[in-house]
Amino acid sequence: QLQLVESGGGLVPPGGSLRLSCAASGFSFDFYTIGWFRQSPGKEREGVSYISSRDGSTYYTDSVLGRFTISRDKGKNTVYLQMNNLKPEDTAVYYCAIRDALLPATITSSDYVYWGQGTQVTVSS
Repeated sequence: QLQLVESGGGLVPPGGSLRLSCAASGFSFDFYTIGWFRQSPGKEREGVSYISSRDGSTYYTDSVLGRFTISRDKGKNTVYLQMNNLKPEDTAVYYCAIRDALLPATITSSDYVYWGQGTQVTVSS
């Protein structure tokens, strides 16, 4: 059974940090690009970052560049999103998703075929 499970969300004050995890079961991340997306109420889903298992390339949307870092632990079949210097505008449900690594890596949500259930991140004092 294929499964993506996100964890690590929570409530943090502005300037705080969180590390999100996306754990895969039933398949290996070796053949996929793994993307992180977020969605807040009333807004469209936004691509945040991706990492390609094919060549290790990464991408960050401008609003998180320099604050977020995506990484992958092959042994644990898990992808992480380290989020530092969090801002209230980072508040959202964060999702991970996968795309075939043989296809060009993108940050367009409609290009991703399998999604986790999401984890809530709230940045507030």
